[in-house]
Amino acid sequence: MSRPIRVLVVDDDRGARALHAGFVADVPGFVVVATAGSGEAALEHSRAGVDLLLLDMRLPGISGIEVLHRLRTLGDEGPDVLVISSSQDQTTVRQALAARVVGYLVKPFTQAALRERLERYAHDRERIVAGSRDRLLAQGEIDRLLSTGTVRTVSAASGASASLPDDTAAAGRARAPRGGALPKGLAAPTLAQVVAALDPVVALTGEDVAAACDISRATAHRYLSHLVDAGVIHVSHRYGRRGRPQVLYRLAPSPEL
Repeated sequence: MSRPIRVLVVDDDRGARALHAGFVADVPGFVVVATAGSGEAALEHSRAGVDLLLLDMRLPGISGIEVLHRLRTLGDEGPDVLVISSSQDQTTVRQALAARVVGYLVKPFTQAALRERLERYAHDRERIVAGSRDRLLAQGEIDRLLSTGTVRTVSAASGASASLPDDTAAAGRARAPRGGALPKGLAAPTLAQVVAALDPVVALTGEDVAAACDISRATAHRYLSHLVDAGVIHVSHRYGRRGRPQVLYRLAPSPEL
């Protein structure tokens, strides 16, 4: 049995912290390890084995947005964040979503609403973990991977073959919003090449994609922008100490998965 998902509840209102912590405690598979009433306390607790933050945006001292920015510098070592906030202005919502939060729940919300979000998060988390587990490849699969970049596998139950990653399906989803037609200036072979360079787990910059496909960064940006609009890839940001944040791209899971 997998260990519970460890949650930190962050809110400047003591009553709200207690209420939300109680909501979380009632969801199987989750455990509240701590609560915090400020951005500084949230960052301190986040370094102590927390999987998920329930984060309010309106905090004394360091704001919720600043907490998100600092957590993103931790990369994959940082916890996931579910925003719980009464802030509904466009700027705050966009900044939070750009920081790759797993959800944004507007206060006040019901226990059922939070439970549904947590259960969905647990399901997605398990799917990602299961999908990241390596399996042993046969010699033929290794040879195919070296020559084409994909592995053709056969389901033991059905005998049906499938390609990992499913670049064809992803490229098809990219064309779907326009009924199969690509925007002017985009070519199907290059689109498939860009999709093939992306990964559902490892995030890449536009420069990484351009180098992998041997195309210019401007060209890569046009294709990546199209894929974002089509819902084929997810966008996140990596914040460093200086300069503008890096834009990162990951292949979105297929809806059929």
